[in-house]
Amino acid sequence: MKITVLGAGAWGTALAIAAAGNGGGHEVRLWARNPAQTADMKQRHENLRYLPGSPFPPRLQVLEAGLDELPDLLATDDLVVIATPMAALRDMLTLLRASPVPVVWLCKGFERAAGDGIGLLGHEICAEVAPGLQAGALSGPSFAKEVAAGRPTALVAASDSPELRERLVQAFHGHSLRVYANDDLVGVEVGGAIKNVMAIATGLCDGLDLGLNARAALITRGLAEMARLGLALGAKAETFMGLSGLGDLVLTATGDLSRNRQVGLLLAKGLTLQQAVDSLGHVAEGVYSAHTVAERARALGIELPITEAVVDLLDGRLQPAEAVAALMGRDPVAERH
Repeated sequence: MKITVLGAGAWGTALAIAAAGNGGGHEVRLWARNPAQTADMKQRHENLRYLPGSPFPPRLQVLEAGLDELPDLLATDDLVVIATPMAALRDMLTLLRASPVPVVWLCKGFERAAGDGIGLLGHEICAEVAPGLQAGALSGPSFAKEVAAGRPTALVAASDSPELRERLVQAFHGHSLRVYANDDLVGVEVGGAIKNVMAIATGLCDGLDLGLNARAALITRGLAEMARLGLALGAKAETFMGLSGLGDLVLTATGDLSRNRQVGLLLAKGLTLQQAVDSLGHVAEGVYSAHTVAERARALGIELPITEAVVDLLDGRLQPAEAVAALMGRDPVAERH
């Protein structure tokens, strides 16, 4: 199978390494927008900037091409993977809208709303700009560093297309990467978006040393918020008990390789949001998705108290200790999902 990964951040690079080295005989190409990064990767056979210490396997080649050249160069591929941040997904899907090749994206979150509009999930963006594209998402609990190192990982291949789901399994399933097919693209994307917001909250909780009881409560109620919004958007309830729901939430909220968790930890230390984001050097999607998650929920009349507290924290309306007090000071209610 011929696969091209567009976007050479940590996760795109890790997945390209996994696909090229899983023994399936795939020919894999990795493309970076930055020509200097492309040249460096081609020379070193490694992505020193985003994933140092993970050499490229022989079947992974670096693709040198301008953005406008990509549609023609990808026309004979079997699969195209968009590994850009969510902010660039619309432009990439627009570029590939006439592609005869199936396209899948890795980014998780909501697009930042423009003007008076609302932020959209990946499948909603695709429906707007590339409705004829055979498309889907690859998601689940996965840190790039561990995938590149060949540590056991399970992912979800989500698409309305049975053919694309099967192609994703064939492309990435291997000795250390297990891929499950799922037809609930909405639920998979909602899980991937909200878990980033909850990871910020859990990082804050742990940074304030509130204890393991508080962490468990926060993750559990965060899962309830995820399911509440997902069901309102048309997702299946069982999706949130799977890899892209509970699985990704637990990993991102508790694993210190999580950038979103690190944002919460740094805010608890007294850093400003800008200082926290700058210190990471990578995109933390939860920072940008939190507002859109809250806006989508308000428009649907859904209550998401943890999400609202994170938004107030990120906007500077609440200090870390005040955010905790606001959540704990809410009136008692029956447990519901």
